[in-house]
Amino acid sequence: MKSNAEHPWSVGDVATRFGLPTNVLRHWEAVGLLRPERDAAGRRRFGEDDVVRIAVIQRSKAAGMSLEQIGVLLDDGSAGRHQVLQEHLDDLDRRMEEMRRSREMTEHAMRCRSHDIATCPRFRAGVADVLARF
Repeated sequence: MKSNAEHPWSVGDVATRFGLPTNVLRHWEAVGLLRPERDAAGRRRFGEDDVVRIAVIQRSKAAGMSLEQIGVLLDDGSAGRHQVLQEHLDDLDRRMEEMRRSREMTEHAMRCRSHDIATCPRFRAGVADVLARF
């Protein structure tokens, strides 16, 4: 077991710094995303590597990854790692394009003088691809 100097933070310390409830960190440990050391009394002790993993988990969740996908991301021995990551990149590209289109539509709505924005032909063009599914 490593010393507390190498693993200086308790679950409460880490939770507070990341703005997370402690049960989230415990859950991430239960599903295998975290593996904090334990002190002599059995309490979790988080070190720098653990904190980096938590930051990766938070960033990945914010980008829309599931905990399962994050598990694959963090497991360098996972056979399906590249496939999962490529699928996530494809999903990010799709969502970024949707956001770009939404931004253009919103910017047009701010400049448009129509009382009913949905009747504006240029505004409607911003949702033509969605309407094409109907």
